[in-house]
Amino acid sequence: MEREHNFLPERTKWKRQLFRIIFKSDTKMGRLFDLLLLVLILVSTFIVMMESVQIFDAKFHNAFVILEIIITAFFTIEYALRILTIKNKKAYIFSFFGIIDFLAILPFYLSLFFPITKYFLILRMLRMLRIFRILNLMDFMNDGYFIVRAMKNSSRKIYIFLLFLIIFSVIIGSMMFMVEGHREGFESIPQSVYWAVVTVTTVGYGDVSPGTPLGKFLSVLLMLAGYSIIAVPTGIVTAEMRNKRQEIGKVCNRCGNNDVDDDARFCKICGEKVI
Repeated sequence: MEREHNFLPERTKWKRQLFRIIFKSDTKMGRLFDLLLLVLILVSTFIVMMESVQIFDAKFHNAFVILEIIITAFFTIEYALRILTIKNKKAYIFSFFGIIDFLAILPFYLSLFFPITKYFLILRMLRMLRIFRILNLMDFMNDGYFIVRAMKNSSRKIYIFLLFLIIFSVIIGSMMFMVEGHREGFESIPQSVYWAVVTVTTVGYGDVSPGTPLGKFLSVLLMLAGYSIIAVPTGIVTAEMRNKRQEIGKVCNRCGNNDVDDDARFCKICGEKVI
């Protein structure tokens, strides 16, 4: 969760007022500003999607381009104002939301040189995460941060598991290459490894399938192993979440405060009832 003391307004009066509108949603203007951002994000996403449909792009191409220029100009000015009105500019620029705000405008300018990159404007959908703050649903964001921390603490175990999975897939794919004898779909070891990954993850595209009895038998074993393999990372993260919860003890579900006394019934920060 972003630390509030890293996001303080500049001392100038007009900058403080602008800061409250842009960064906060506890005023009428601030709430209207955030809602306007959400509407523009949805409109921009809709435009990007429609541009990929040839019949719509041919008919409304000029309108799409003009709207995208206007929206991008608004987002660019908004990003600049966020940097201008905040005291610790580096904290915002390299924060989670700061990076997302930058990625929301970068694809448009890249598309001036590389047109295909305009479709990366779909990344603006990530800015929709601000809806949790706008609608006072920060407890959901706190739960999200808790899950992210648990996954980060489990990363080493997951990396080892992924390494094992890669080795396992390469070995099985190589075996299938020998068993199937260069048949269609198994012309090379990389193609056979692709089949092994698709099978072990239980995706099953069906574009490559074995034809020999031994190959089908190995497929059955691989598919059965896939169900147990999928459960491994889930179990690792779940165990880490349980351990983390026990270490923290009482936590406020609303503001995420973990400095809660054992005998406390309410959070000292926001007053929310704690269990």
